[in-house]
Amino acid sequence: MTEILDGLRLSRLADDDLELLLLVRHFELKLLELYGRGDLNGTTHTCLGQEYVPVALRSLLGPADHVFSNHRGHGHYLSRFRDPHGLLAEIMGREGAVCGGVGGSQHIHRDRYMSTGVQGESMPVAAGVALHLKRSEPGTLACVHIGDGTWGEGAVYEALNLAALWRLPLLVVVENNGIAQSTPTASQMAGTVAGRAAAFGITHRLVVSTDVNEIRLSLEREIARVREGQPLVVEFVTHRLGPHSKGDDIRPADVVQAARENDWYARYAHDHPEHFHRLDGVVKAEVEAVADEVAARPLSRWEGSCV
Repeated sequence: MTEILDGLRLSRLADDDLELLLLVRHFELKLLELYGRGDLNGTTHTCLGQEYVPVALRSLLGPADHVFSNHRGHGHYLSRFRDPHGLLAEIMGREGAVCGGVGGSQHIHRDRYMSTGVQGESMPVAAGVALHLKRSEPGTLACVHIGDGTWGEGAVYEALNLAALWRLPLLVVVENNGIAQSTPTASQMAGTVAGRAAAFGITHRLVVSTDVNEIRLSLEREIARVREGQPLVVEFVTHRLGPHSKGDDIRPADVVQAARENDWYARYAHDHPEHFHRLDGVVKAEVEAVADEVAARPLSRWEGSCV
């Protein structure tokens, strides 16, 4: 097990990467604002604090790769498609919605991307897709995002067993934010993610950095091996800034404070103030404009298929 350690100073990002990080951040904040005003129905699970994970991975994945997301997947979708209009329309049930407004915040399908709110469901599906890719599209992979709480699902281990036996091009991305809904990881999972991957002979990579450039450089070679049929579990030690959903946050104050201190947003603003402030306001205004435009659209109508 090799760790990618977080440096004291974040490296300077390309404009494209910073803009995407800021897009996800302001999109999620706008969702919480809309829910607070009563403009949205249902529920939502934001990825505030975890935005850098899909942004770091985006250049390591190609359009032919399959991505399986989860309930906290807005950042995964935006990193894949950069489509805030379609995603917000889906959540608001407005015209132009990705899945006609029937998927909402959690259940989205577009091209080779799928998200679901059912924990663990995507693991065996991703393994099956990886088997298909191995046979028919060599060099492509299936990437599945799960959390620390998902390791309580038996389907995870069935999928890992098959991935190891059949040498499937399966990339398992674990966003370990230390809490499964409202239960601390230490109270609901025995052992470690690394130990569980090792039980199947699968390589485990621990990432504690929030530096997008550093993460990419460290994972590039290993993800290339996944394409050759060496499954990989990448565990990101990350922090969830907000509550599980949009309700109250029952975590101790020191845990929430630690999450804030590790937030890439404030750290990047401190380390690269000129770059950050040049783009932050621009992206925030873009998200505001998207929200206004989508809210003015007619209600969506289901026509039998997703985009």
